[in-house]
Amino acid sequence: MSKTSRQLPLSLRYPPDQRLDAFVAPPAGALAQLSTLAASGAEWLYFVGPHDAGKTHLALGFCAEVDALAKTATYLPLVAMAGRLREALPAPQPDMRIALDGIEHIAGKREDEVALFDFHNAARTVGAGVVYTAREVPDALGLVLPDLRSRLSQLTRIRLQPADDSTRAAILRLRAERRGLAMDDAAIDWLLKRVERDLGSLTVLFERLDRESLAAKRRVTVPFLREVLGS
Repeated sequence: MSKTSRQLPLSLRYPPDQRLDAFVAPPAGALAQLSTLAASGAEWLYFVGPHDAGKTHLALGFCAEVDALAKTATYLPLVAMAGRLREALPAPQPDMRIALDGIEHIAGKREDEVALFDFHNAARTVGAGVVYTAREVPDALGLVLPDLRSRLSQLTRIRLQPADDSTRAAILRLRAERRGLAMDDAAIDWLLKRVERDLGSLTVLFERLDRESLAAKRRVTVPFLREVLGS
């Protein structure tokens, strides 16, 4: 496992709200393919979709699944690795499973692309398993290394769609249920109309509401939201 991934706290690496069974409305077969890859290393996957489509959720959920199987899981957010990818990538091992989140962040950086190409080939050779995520398909990423673009284009590609309001509501409802948090539908509708709508912001806000609700020993209702967040 890489030095970077070892230093990530467990709660940050695999948040309970970002497990595979907490993903709402996945593409058909996607979760089963991730579970198979976690167990066997076969059929590498390339998830493509816009911001807020759930790519990071699936990458982290995949690593949590790997960890539960007592295999080596590594999650690398490439936005933080650009310019130093070679030193961040671990040495591939047969039982290793790695999620490389955000290929677009190293696209156009030749040294990073060469490092990823070398890692990709080495991981294939030893039988490791890799999940990639990106906002675009390989041909649209602006990669300068044709061989890397070719390798990525050969992977099984799964397209994710951005969450609409009904999906966001279902996500909040599921997270409330998993935490045992009493949150009525009117409160969910109120939130979705008045706060930042991307899932990252909603997740941070939800953590705050969970704490406030527990401290006040109250259900999360519209009046409670107005008190905590303002009108």
